[in-house]
Amino acid sequence: MTRTLLLLAALVAAAPLSAQTKTGTTFGQFLQIEPSAALAAQGNVGATARTDVMSAYYNPGALGFQTGSNAGFSHSSWLAGIDYNYAAVGLKMGSATTVALSVSSLSSGDIDVRTAEQPLGTGERYSVEDLAIGIGVGRQFTDRFGAGATVKYVQETIWRSSAQTIALDAGVIYELPFQAVLGASISNFGVPASFDGTDLRIRYDQDPDVFGDNDNLPAALVTEEYALPVFFRVGMSVPVRMGDSQLTLAADAYQPSDNSNSISVGGEWTYANLISARAGYQDLFLEDGEGGLRLGGGVAYRVSGFDLQFDYAWADHGSRLGATQRFTLGLGF
Repeated sequence: MTRTLLLLAALVAAAPLSAQTKTGTTFGQFLQIEPSAALAAQGNVGATARTDVMSAYYNPGALGFQTGSNAGFSHSSWLAGIDYNYAAVGLKMGSATTVALSVSSLSSGDIDVRTAEQPLGTGERYSVEDLAIGIGVGRQFTDRFGAGATVKYVQETIWRSSAQTIALDAGVIYELPFQAVLGASISNFGVPASFDGTDLRIRYDQDPDVFGDNDNLPAALVTEEYALPVFFRVGMSVPVRMGDSQLTLAADAYQPSDNSNSISVGGEWTYANLISARAGYQDLFLEDGEGGLRLGGGVAYRVSGFDLQFDYAWADHGSRLGATQRFTLGLGF
């Protein structure tokens, strides 16, 4: 027990000494919204989570440890009235392999078009729609080691223009002999993307100083390519059995390509595999970070041969942005 707590403390103490912030320089920011309410309530410490198919978002290696087929759906009223939804299903193939399909979407709703000449609105409305579809597979190679990968199609649409690309997630999970669990994953490793669409079609005068030429040439604006937010995560969790209940403590360290490095810590107390209480703190040591406190809980029960799970999470994002809530419904079959 002492060794596991010392290892967990060492991970928390490994906060980065220096990093360069590149906020707002990547494409597909919605990919960084964590879907699972159970893990969000623990500060999103998901590097070692293996409880259900949603754990594969944090580490595809979790797919190898699934004990059966299951599905999950998560909804969040995200910041500024934006809706975020995530659905996943994992199908057990044999004794050690699981194949998963996931879909995540973010929608801004209708937004008024405003210009410098018409700041109150032109009468037109537009929306921002983001979509990611993933297919993953994971395998447990030994009783302690598992690995997995997910390939994702990613698309962002702003009014009548869009950008799309392909990305890869991969991860491994290893259970130490003294029950502590180690995990590491990389997310959103993919090809840069640029926007194209009818909104970028213009009429162009090649030489405004020349009269008599065609000053209404059809043309298109070419946008720059932007990389995805590549995200490296490494973590450790320690389960502590206490009679009919279990306490799990976890810590994750993050190294994103578009922000400074950070640490998250969290824990879950579960009684008789029926009810759970969770708390955590995300983005410790994050440069210019706001908020970070996470709270939540969940209930689980078995009905007609199906395992049902309902989880809730509340997350503080600071005084400027307020708080968000997540709701997740899980089904094991």
